[in-house]
Amino acid sequence: MTQAQLAANRANAQLSTGPRTGEGKKRSSLNAFRHGLTGQIVIHTPEDQAAFQKHCDAIRKALAPVGPLEIDLAQSIAEDKWRLHRARALENSIFTLGYQRHCHPGAAHPQLDAALAQGRTWIEQAKNLQLLTIYEQRIHRSLQKNMAELRALQAQRQQAVAEAEEKARLLVQLAQYEAERGRNYDPASDFPPESQPLGFVFSKPAVLRRLQLDRRLTQAREIVWRGYLRSDQAQESADPPMLS
Repeated sequence: MTQAQLAANRANAQLSTGPRTGEGKKRSSLNAFRHGLTGQIVIHTPEDQAAFQKHCDAIRKALAPVGPLEIDLAQSIAEDKWRLHRARALENSIFTLGYQRHCHPGAAHPQLDAALAQGRTWIEQAKNLQLLTIYEQRIHRSLQKNMAELRALQAQRQQAVAEAEEKARLLVQLAQYEAERGRNYDPASDFPPESQPLGFVFSKPAVLRRLQLDRRLTQAREIVWRGYLRSDQAQESADPPMLS
């Protein structure tokens, strides 16, 4: 490209100020938004994009995924639920349009007129409604499949975390035992980062706090149990003797 062509392109660019009419601005509001997790392009209005993002954020938070596989499944579940909401909205819109088309203002029997309008809409839109039903069934199958896969992954991860936590408690107690005898042992050496399961990070202070909590809970249960025992004994001593 010559310098003259570059100069001409820059001059033309300065003349472009974007859409000016209401229709042009409306079209430009339907710009493509790049999805933050997958890089896919989703066409939404700014309002729909905000609602979609809020919906997905809430679903992911409720599912509490950890790691890329779980996050990807959680996002798919959120999007499937969004599609189900959209399918229901489309069905409602079809019947609303049919009601407006077939209902007669001032009908002698409004309820009967509305029922007939619904029936006519069902007949006229039978193919579209059937397609919508198939669409929903496919989404349900995808949703159930992804939920089952996510639950399986989370169960495996939680089991691995529970095993790592139990190992950490035992090794921290061993470190305390060794310290009392003048020997040094650091349990962190047995928990290199590459060996730690997702959702678990070894922390000796955190393990110690958990051990202290477990001891307090055991003490509390014993106190409650002994309190109930004394209460039962007091009740028995307060009961009057049975007359023979």
